[in-house]
This record gives sequence, C-alpha cells and structure tokens, in this order.
Amino acid sequence: MKHHFTDLIALAALLLWPAIPLFWIPIHCIPRFFRRLGFLTYILPFITWLPIALFTFTLRDVLLEYRISLPEIVNVIGALVLVSGADLQAWTLTLLTLPVIMGTPEVTKAVPGRLVTTGPFAVLRHPTCLSDTLMLLGVFLWTGVTTLGIVTVIDALVVNIIVIPLEEREMSERFGKDYEEYRRRVPSRFLPLRRNR
Repeated sequence: MKHHFTDLIALAALLLWPAIPLFWIPIHCIPRFFRRLGFLTYILPFITWLPIALFTFTLRDVLLEYRISLPEIVNVIGALVLVSGADLQAWTLTLLTLPVIMGTPEVTKAVPGRLVTTGPFAVLRHPTCLSDTLMLLGVFLWTGVTTLGIVTVIDALVVNIIVIPLEEREMSERFGKDYEEYRRRVPSRFLPLRRNR
C-alpha cells in the first residue's frame, strides 16, 4: 500500500500517453482524409486509443511492478518537473485555446486557427510537446516506475522524429511564409537551446 497514490499517478500517465501520438500522427499523415471526415475525426481516439488503454489497464500490475529505487530528493524533483510540465501545458493551452489543442483547425476550415508566436512559443516552436514529455519524466522520477522511464524515452523519440516534422509540414502549408519566418526566428523545436534574432 506504500505506493498506492504514486501507482495511481503512474497508471494515469500510462493510460493517457498513447492518446496524443495515436491522434496526431494520423491527422498529420493524411490530413485531406480527416478534413473530409470533419468532426467525425473525433471518433479516432475511441478506435485507436481506447483499446490500448483497456489493454494497459488489464496489464497494470505487471507495468507498475518494476521500479527503480530513486533517492527521495529525485522523487521531489520529479514532482516538481511534473508540476512544471503541467504549468507549461496550461500556458500553451491558454494561448492556443482548446479547439486548437484538440486539432479542430486540422479537421475543419470553420476554425482556421492562428499562428501563436508569444509566450513559450517565442522561445521554442513546440512547447506543448515538451510539456507532455516533462510530465512523463516527472512521473517517472517521482514514482520510479520503470515502464514510465521507457515510455518517456519513447515519447521524446516519437515526438521529435515523427510528430514534430509532420506538424511542421502541416503548419507550413497552412501559414506559408509567416510560419517559415517564425521557424527562422525560433530555430529550437523541442528544447529552448538557441534563438536567432
């Protein structure tokens, strides 16, 4: 029972994580199809994510069984990283608005969206992706659940190798020269490493 609360946090992270790549990768891979599908696109998570979430839930004992014994200070740092990631997520949500976070501009022309270049977007182009990875990393450091450590690495790789390039292609098509100028001005995609003037 010692790990009951942290097990719930770890399980929530494992259940929710696949929803993002399972939604965004298809949306960005075949955008014309989902544009034609329109709001029916939102059945996609029930077709792709829900079965995986149910399968993950049935394997929860195995997935949560193995953990790395981390020093208590690392657990505290993990909780702080989780809160930082959640704060960054909330900030980007405020700037982008809920319809944009949910991909509405990608599935219908009725909500065109706008290019956001302020706040964390002035420092890096994909703060929402970073916030997701920070939250996963935070939960791993807090709980020590080995599966979450693996998922955090997979998340960072999938985001940087697949999600971000697909999203940038779509943004470039939608916003044209404005997006290209923004990319030149803010060269950091995932980590705030450098900035052009």
